[in-house]
Amino acid sequence: QVQLVESGGGLVQPGGSLSLSCAASTGTFTSYSMAWFRQAPGQGREFVAAITYSAYNGGSTSYSDSVKGRFTISRDNTKNTVYLQMNSLKREDTAVYYCAANPNRFRLTSDFSYYPYWGQGTQVTVSS
Repeated sequence: QVQLVESGGGLVQPGGSLSLSCAASTGTFTSYSMAWFRQAPGQGREFVAAITYSAYNGGSTSYSDSVKGRFTISRDNTKNTVYLQMNSLKREDTAVYYCAANPNRFRLTSDFSYYPYWGQGTQVTVSS
């Protein structure tokens, strides 16, 4: 069992940057691959980015085409935290952003059904 708490959301102008954090309350954070999803009003849940565990580098990563080149996912296993650095934000990035954990630490997937643990979400609004 793992509990996830996101933080860092807020209001930002188009073209701006925002950094999200997700703290995991577990003694076995390295057992999980992690991901970010988002959900805009009236829309379904959308994959944003995922990262696996690795003892040698930062872990393998995957991004949706809509955020590739603008967002960066990373993790700090010493702090049980996963991050999402969001640059060049667009109005269409407005959504509630959710952190999720997958108990297969080497699985890199955009399929939300593989993530049984979810945070409560943090709102990101991109507007002038």
